[in-house]
Amino acid sequence: MPPSIESDVDLAIVGAGPSGLHAAYYAGFRGLTTAVLDTLPHAGGQVAAMYPEKPLYDIPAHPAIKGRDLVDNLLRQAAPFQPHYLLGQTATTLVRTGTGWTLRTDRGTCVRAGAVLITAGLGAFVPRRLPAAAEHEGRGVTHHVPRLDEHRGRDVVITGGGDSAVDWALALAPLARSVTLVHRRAAFRAHEYSVRQLYAAPVRVITDARITRCLGERRLEAVQVRSGDDLLTLPASTLITALGFTAQLGPIADWDVELEFRQIKVDATMRTNLPQVYAAGDVCTHPGRVPLISVGFAEAATAVNHAAVALRPGERLAPGHSSDAVPPPEQPLPAAVA
Repeated sequence: MPPSIESDVDLAIVGAGPSGLHAAYYAGFRGLTTAVLDTLPHAGGQVAAMYPEKPLYDIPAHPAIKGRDLVDNLLRQAAPFQPHYLLGQTATTLVRTGTGWTLRTDRGTCVRAGAVLITAGLGAFVPRRLPAAAEHEGRGVTHHVPRLDEHRGRDVVITGGGDSAVDWALALAPLARSVTLVHRRAAFRAHEYSVRQLYAAPVRVITDARITRCLGERRLEAVQVRSGDDLLTLPASTLITALGFTAQLGPIADWDVELEFRQIKVDATMRTNLPQVYAAGDVCTHPGRVPLISVGFAEAATAVNHAAVALRPGERLAPGHSSDAVPPPEQPLPAAVA
């Protein structure tokens, strides 16, 4: 286990999806320091894990924007305020200490914060794993494609039959040396139009088949595929196991926050039943809530502004106009968040 890390901030944000990233910006705008924690090893939450290359059409001021570009923009917006990103680790405990809170993670990190904002979406996204690929995890086997260019010129094999598998096959076909999609059934769960595009694209499609073995000493070099009575060996420098994710609320369920059907109940200020603990985005519920990214943005801003007043009594709730503020100096994105 790596050495423990200690961090003292005004606001700890649990979840690095769109709502959490927008909260990091807004907290910086209000002069609050932040730490952003997420189970996934990269920022972006569900958007980055499941559809980074798909266009989103309901983001304000963007007629269309890819999920990856939305995440990049949110990171750039927050970067001047230098959030402390703690990715690839799960927040396990939340304990009241004095007037604030102490969070601990499964990697030994300790975060002390005056307030906490939970923006964990549908929960921690855990990929469904392919047993035959276990020994090559991180050595050519991946569960998502945050950057298409990383696979340029490679032999790519994808296993799965949902939208992510088909979308990645279509997106990688013009870049990779070869793309093969292996699905254990004849019918796909993906959108019918996408499946038609798949069969018209330069992608080898093998159905009623499964991957039985990964080959390669230090790094993935090939995969074996069982298709009926045939055993095929395919060159593969990348295997994308697009078998979906399971969402688990995980340790958050044991933090004494009041839940309603696996979601955290909040009031009009986005506060939970615990003092100075807030929730925003799809992890929370309140009367009339609609599960949209744009709604999560508004909830994050609401929570941060109320947290700012709770942490600094006497401050105004309304943050003022951002156009009247002195623009913060630009900062490069930390490599760890991409």
